[in-house]
Amino acid sequence: MLDADIQAQLASYLDRITQPVELVASLDSSDAADQMRALLTQIAALNARVTARFDGRAVRRPSFRVTRAGADMGVEFAAIPMGHEFTSLVLALLQAGGHPPKVAPELIEQIVALGATAGEGGEREFVFETWMSLSCQNCPDVVQALNLMAVLNPRVRHMAIDGALFQQEVEARQIMAVPTVFLNGKPFASGRMELAEILAKLDTGAGVRDAKRLAAKDTFDMLVVGGGPAGAAAAIYAARKGIRTGLVAERMGGQTLDTLAIENYVSVLETQGPKFAAALEAHVRAYDVDLMSGRRVAALVPAAEPGGEIGVTLDNGATLRARSVVLAPGARWRKVGVPGEAEYANRGVAYCPHCDGPLFKGKRVAVIGGGNSGVEAAIDLAGVVQHVTLVEFLPQLKADAVLVSKLKSLPNVTVQLNARTTEITGDGQKVSGLVFEDRTSGAAQRVELAGVFVQIGLVPNTAFLDGVVELNRFGEIVVDARGATSVSGVYAAGDATTVPFKQIVIAAGDGAKAALAAFDHLVRTPAAAAEAPRRAEVLAA
Repeated sequence: MLDADIQAQLASYLDRITQPVELVASLDSSDAADQMRALLTQIAALNARVTARFDGRAVRRPSFRVTRAGADMGVEFAAIPMGHEFTSLVLALLQAGGHPPKVAPELIEQIVALGATAGEGGEREFVFETWMSLSCQNCPDVVQALNLMAVLNPRVRHMAIDGALFQQEVEARQIMAVPTVFLNGKPFASGRMELAEILAKLDTGAGVRDAKRLAAKDTFDMLVVGGGPAGAAAAIYAARKGIRTGLVAERMGGQTLDTLAIENYVSVLETQGPKFAAALEAHVRAYDVDLMSGRRVAALVPAAEPGGEIGVTLDNGATLRARSVVLAPGARWRKVGVPGEAEYANRGVAYCPHCDGPLFKGKRVAVIGGGNSGVEAAIDLAGVVQHVTLVEFLPQLKADAVLVSKLKSLPNVTVQLNARTTEITGDGQKVSGLVFEDRTSGAAQRVELAGVFVQIGLVPNTAFLDGVVELNRFGEIVVDARGATSVSGVYAAGDATTVPFKQIVIAAGDGAKAALAAFDHLVRTPAAAAEAPRRAEVLAA
C-alpha cells in the first residue's frame, strides 16, 4: 500500500506521538477489507506506540477506528484513506497520540465545551458522518476538523465514509455531492467548511461573542480582504513593512482550494491546489498578520475624510477599521441560470468534477462549457462515468488544441456544439436530464443523465462593493496601474479586478503591488488628527 518513501516520511511523523494509539478494524471479505488490513499492518509496523487490531464490531464494514489506548475516541474511517485523505489519517494518528493540534486556543475551548450543556436542538452527543471521495480536494478540511473534535471531546464521534465503497448507501441517501455531512442521522452541511464554521453552526452563541471580539480590535494600518494568492501576497508585503496588518477571509487559499493541479506557478514545478493553499496560509502566519479566516465581508465603508478610518463590516455585524484596505475577494463559479440548476444543486448539479465525479461512476453525465475547464472536466469524468455529453454554446470549442485532441480521442464522449442549455430536469429528488436548443435549427433536444457539471467560468465576488467602488459591466473592480480603486485608500488585486489574464502568478504579483501602493499612500497621506502621533511613530520606525 505504502511505498518506501512514504513509509519513511510517515515513520518520522509517528515519532512525534507521545501516547499509544490503537487502530481497531472491522472487516469483511471484500477486496477493500484486504487493502485496509494491509494498510493498517504497515502503519503499525512503523512505530512501537501504534498497534493494529482486527476484531472490531462496527456495523459498517470495512472500517477502522483511530483511538488512544485505554480511551474511546470516536475517529473512524469507512474508507482506505489514501489520495487527498491520507493527510487526514496522518493527523488523526498524531492527534490521538497526543501531538498538539495547530488550532487557535479559543477554538479548542469551544470544542471541549460542546455538549456540556444542551445545544439549541437539545444535543449533548454529536455523531457525525461525512460522505467524501478520495479525489475530493474539498473534503479533507471537513474530515480533519470533525476528527479533531472527536479527539478532543468524548461527546463527539465522526466517521469519514468513501462513497465509492458504499454505493448502495449513496443511492439510498441520495448523496449527489461531497463532502456531505450528517449529524445524528440528519443532514447538517454540504461543501467545504472549516473548523470555525462548523463550531459556529453548533454553538449559536459563538457568533455574538466573535462579533464583539472583532469589533474591539484596534485600527489596522492595512486590512486585506481575501485569502487567495493576491490577498496572501498583499498581507505578507504589508507585514514586512512593520505596520499593523490584518487579513480577513472566508477561506484561506481562495480558488486554489478548488484546483487539482498547479503546474504554471514559476519556481514550483507541480503542486496541488490544497497544498498550495496550505503553503499560502503558512507563509502569512510566519509574519505578524492578524489572520481572521472563516469571516465573510458584507460592506465597505469609505473614510469620512482623507487619512481617516475605512470600515469593513462583516456578516456577523462587527466592523473592522483600517487606514488602508486591499480588496482581493476573488471569484466563484459562474452559474448557468436555467430552470433546475438551483433546485438540483448538490443533487446532481455540481461544479467540481474532481470532487463529485466518483459519485457518478458508471452513469451518464453532462458538462456545460467548452473552455479549458470544461474540456478538462469532460476528460477526467470520461475515465469514471459511463458517458459524457459536453454542451458548448459556441460553434467551436474554446479549449487548447491539445485538450480538444485528447477529448476527441475518447470513445465515451459526445460533443454538442452551437447548443444553448435551456433546462436541467429532475424527478423532484435528483437530476434526470438536460435540455438544450440547437442554435442553428432551433430544435430542442433532451439528454437523459444523472449529473450536470457546470464549467463556464467565474464571476467576481464583488456584490458587497456595488455602489461603493467603481465596477465595470462584468462586476470587476476597476483599478489603475498601481491597483488603486475609485475610493481613496482602497486598493484591489486578483481575479476580482479588471486586470486581464486571471492566473495565480498574476494575482500574487498584483497583491504585492497593491500592498506597496497602499503603503505609499499611508506614507504620503496625513493621518486623521487622533491617529497622527501614533502613525508618525510607526512609519518612522
